[in-house]
Amino acid sequence: MGLLSNKIQKDDLKPGDHIYSWRNAYIYAHHGIYVSEDKVIHFTRGAGQEIGTGTILDRLLLSSSPVRSDTPCEKCGDNTRLDGVISSCLDCFLSGGDLYRFEYGVTSIFFLAKARGGTCTLACSDPPEKVLHRATHLLQNGFGFYHAFRNNCEDFAIYCKTGLLVVTSLSVGRSGQAASLLAAASAIVSSPLRFMTTSFSGLAVVAAGMYCIGRYVVDMGVRRDVIEIAVEDLVARSEVIRPEVVGVVPDEVLGRLHGSTQQLVAN
Repeated sequence: MGLLSNKIQKDDLKPGDHIYSWRNAYIYAHHGIYVSEDKVIHFTRGAGQEIGTGTILDRLLLSSSPVRSDTPCEKCGDNTRLDGVISSCLDCFLSGGDLYRFEYGVTSIFFLAKARGGTCTLACSDPPEKVLHRATHLLQNGFGFYHAFRNNCEDFAIYCKTGLLVVTSLSVGRSGQAASLLAAASAIVSSPLRFMTTSFSGLAVVAAGMYCIGRYVVDMGVRRDVIEIAVEDLVARSEVIRPEVVGVVPDEVLGRLHGSTQQLVAN
């Protein structure tokens, strides 16, 4: 692993690793938590629909998904029609792609040098036992509804690794992939700095700068609208704190969450 690639071999895997594999010519990546003995827990919409944008893009991506065999996997059966938090073997998770490991606790310089989002974060990972506890608990209890920008497979894996939850109604959750997409759009259409230059090189520099800033400010290791919450509390109060809930979380709820998660559950 390093600046150019996070690619690893299966022998390098350790329980609690956040892993991912690129799909459809590197358009997006599917993320999960490696457990042990060739098993991965991950959050999906099933049948290659992990991106889940709710647009025609879903059909295009699904049509270009890897061809799946009609014979169920001998290790984990037929998981192609399942959705939510599921457990599958590593081969089914990779779906013919290469294996990569997501990096935690990177420096700001390293983060910005990684031009592609969804590969690393400034946030630090918790110990493997905590990561596996969250993943297995969510396997039994679910992680809410899938949302491409607020609650996707990368969001699931990052929560398992850090226990951090976004508690505002911003349009992007923990996912670096979603943040990169929004940052790219913002860099192109919304920066007033683009009017300061007319040259192509000048526009490219401005766009690159805005893209990097857009990615950085929403990283889980930087943003301030996150709290750490126990997985049991997340499940118990999912109707309040689920990232896909529409609308702003009331201020009094945020105060209670910040002050004492246990008190919130007790109520």
